[in-house]
Amino acid sequence: MESSVEGHAAPKPARPASGERGSVQSVDRALTLLEVLAQSTGGTALTDLAGRTGLNISTCHHLLATLVKWGYVAKVPGRRYALGARGLHLGQAFLKQVDLPRRAQPFIERISEDTGETVHLAVLQGDTVITLLKRDGRHAVRVDTGALGTSDAVHATATGKAMLAWLPEGEIRRILAIKGMAAFTPTTITDPDAFVRELQLVRRHGHALDREEFQPGVICVGAAIRDHLGAVVGAISASAPTLRATEPHLNAMRDAVMASARALSAELGEPAPDAAAAGGAAAPVN
Repeated sequence: MESSVEGHAAPKPARPASGERGSVQSVDRALTLLEVLAQSTGGTALTDLAGRTGLNISTCHHLLATLVKWGYVAKVPGRRYALGARGLHLGQAFLKQVDLPRRAQPFIERISEDTGETVHLAVLQGDTVITLLKRDGRHAVRVDTGALGTSDAVHATATGKAMLAWLPEGEIRRILAIKGMAAFTPTTITDPDAFVRELQLVRRHGHALDREEFQPGVICVGAAIRDHLGAVVGAISASAPTLRATEPHLNAMRDAVMASARALSAELGEPAPDAAAAGGAAAPVN
C-alpha cells in the first residue's frame, strides 16, 4: 500500500504462416475464424467470414461446421455465425487457473527495474482495497510500503482510484458512504462530488494519481488491470518520494505502470480496444 518515506484497437487478426514449424494449418484457420467472430457483433455471414480470413467458402464452411458441433460457434438468425456458449467454459476455466500475484510478478519487477521505485499490486474485494504484492524501491531514500493487507484508504490511493474509476457512479458513492472519506493528509479528497470528478480524469487519461493524499511526501501513479471480459480485476501502482518526483521521473513512472498494466491485461485476455477509444496520449503527470 502506498505509504510513508523512510531514509535509506480491432484489426484483421494475424495468422501464423502456413509453413511455420509446429503449426497445424486447420487449427490455425479455425482459431482465425474464432478471432474474427470475437470482433463482430450480431453474427457474421459465411461469405464475410471467408473474405476476412482469406479462406475459400468451402473450407470456411467445413471448419465452421466442426466448431458448431463442439459448441464454440453457433448459428444465428439470418444464416449468420457467432461465438458459441462453449467459449464461456474456457473463460471460466482460465479464471480458475489465474494466480494474479504470480502472473503480475514479472510486470512488478519490470516497473521496479525501470523506475527504481516501490511498486504495489492491489485488488478491490467488496468495499476494501487489499494489497497482494509489493516490491520495495531500490533507492537509498524510498517509500516504506508497510505490511500487505487491507486498507480503508480506497479514496486516497492510486490503486484505489484506478479501480473505482470504472465502477458505476452509484456504486462509487455507495462505497464512499460505507468506508468514509477520512482526511489522511491536507490534500486528501474528502468531498464525494470532487472525488467523482477526479475519477473522470482517471478514465480520460488511463491512470490515477495520489498527490500526497495518503501519506505526506509520497506521490503515486496507478493503472487498472483488466480480464478477458474487460472487467477491472486489480491495479498496479508505483510510489516515489516527493524529493525525487520531478515531472520527467513521474512521467516515466506513469509510462512504466501503464505499459505493464496493459501488458498484464493482454496476458489475461483483455479485448483489444477500438482504435478511436485508444487514441490520445496520456496527460503529463503533475
